[in-house]
Amino acid sequence: MDFDAIVVGSGISGGWAAKELTQAGLKVLMIERGREIRHQQDYDTEMKAPWEMPFRGEGDTALYEREYPVQMLNRHFNEFTEGHFVNDAQNPYQTGEGTDFTWFRSYQLGGRSLTWGRQCYRWSDYDFGANARDGHGTDWPIRYADLAPWYDKVERFVGVSGANEGLKQLPDGQFQPPMALNVVEQHARAEIAKRWPERCLTVGRTANLTEAKTEEGRAPCQYRSICARGCSYGAYFSTQSSTLPAAMATGNLTVITDAVVEAVDFDPATQRARGVRYFDTKARVHKTASARLVFLNAGAFNSVHVLLNSATDAMPQGLANSSGVLGTHIMDHANTLSAAAIMPGFEGHTSFGNRPTGIVIPRYRNMDTLDGIGHTRGYSFQGGALQSTWTQGKRLAGTGTDYKNTLRKPGPWRMVLVTFADCVPRPTNRLTLDRSKTDANGLPQLKVDFAYGKEEHAALAQAKADAAEMLTAAGGHVIMGFDRPGAGGSSIHEMGGARMGRDPKTSVLNQWSQAHDVANLFVTDGAQMSSSASQNPSLTYMALTARAADAAVSMLREGKI
Repeated sequence: MDFDAIVVGSGISGGWAAKELTQAGLKVLMIERGREIRHQQDYDTEMKAPWEMPFRGEGDTALYEREYPVQMLNRHFNEFTEGHFVNDAQNPYQTGEGTDFTWFRSYQLGGRSLTWGRQCYRWSDYDFGANARDGHGTDWPIRYADLAPWYDKVERFVGVSGANEGLKQLPDGQFQPPMALNVVEQHARAEIAKRWPERCLTVGRTANLTEAKTEEGRAPCQYRSICARGCSYGAYFSTQSSTLPAAMATGNLTVITDAVVEAVDFDPATQRARGVRYFDTKARVHKTASARLVFLNAGAFNSVHVLLNSATDAMPQGLANSSGVLGTHIMDHANTLSAAAIMPGFEGHTSFGNRPTGIVIPRYRNMDTLDGIGHTRGYSFQGGALQSTWTQGKRLAGTGTDYKNTLRKPGPWRMVLVTFADCVPRPTNRLTLDRSKTDANGLPQLKVDFAYGKEEHAALAQAKADAAEMLTAAGGHVIMGFDRPGAGGSSIHEMGGARMGRDPKTSVLNQWSQAHDVANLFVTDGAQMSSSASQNPSLTYMALTARAADAAVSMLREGKI
């Protein structure tokens, strides 16, 4: 098979690569390692009620402990969604000594675009300039101005609802109308702003439509908050609902599923990628595909795996790794529940529907001046206020009519603030291949070495104090809070390993997400990230992918690659 471009992976960034390349007129092959899932037709549990499920939606605990010990720790994983997550027993990975890392994965057409949290935040120059400012990692070869028009393009197409707030650290975007803050959140916003004008509580910017995109067949959000089952309304952004239909409409896209890419084929004579080698997991045979461009979008760690496994005599440490930094400087936001509080005084208020987003308090530390204690980066809070429902009966003692009648009414309000702290890039946090252990397809398993350092611990300690202070100022009674990070990977924002940089001696990719060593190879998923910021990264992946695809097409047409 011969194509203009091959896109490895079909998730958030892979869908964008396929859309942009096909709309530019290229013949594109998209290769996905998992099964096919068709929009609307294959969301098997989307409309089911708990009593229609064998385990009432809770799932088979014995099965999960045996075959999904990592995925079951994901808050979106349950009996309704288990088909959208990998079987850990069939997809093992290794961790180094002292490493606690939960790698949450979704191997199917659409990848994690079916299961993601949908929070969409732009990065600012506080983020793109962080490495240069404090000396950690390597300087980004781009700044906010380079990405701003691509953020615009992506937000308009994706459909992001949110409120413009005029913040330098969280640039405004092309938003649909925001979802509403509930009464407790509105109160907390006002009280926090009154005491700390630099701290802004706003509704989460989310890839859930509040207005229909009729030209794309996408309806507005139904406020069910069961997004990870798949959404036949197309109300949240996924490959299936958005980028894949756009790419297929061009007539230029071929999709292959159940195909695990083993390596990128490299021609030492031309110093170019020829295509990829992949394993057909249904036929159990090895195959190849060729193209003039290769885009790796398999997910940060899997794209690094492909590059490491593409080692040749000419590049023994892995493809595009003359710098020796391939696999290093991986990151995930350090996160924890910083504070939870009971919020009295709102018992006469309630809410309706299930809003599929929460609140965010953007970074306010270490911006124009350093005010952090023991850390130079930032952190943001997510969370929100919620009211107890009848499910509080699981934890309350009682029987009889009075007890049941109590559960018919909404219970007390609570509010939580969860911290996402910037993770400093470190060479010791890295990925390698364990060739002594293989997976079901005969590929070497990935080994993860990862630990947070003093900067992240200092940030979370300060965040705990800040969170308690803010909820108390809003009239809350704080009942708990933590300052220790969860396991690596628990933010589901793993990134890095094939970082961008200005210098080929210290980075894998240039400012166009293009490999320094292999001109027709682009890596546009989370692997390209040189720092983590404290915002969710998916919107930035999409913007970088659209930008890279545009650059790649121009280079191809100009004969540069």
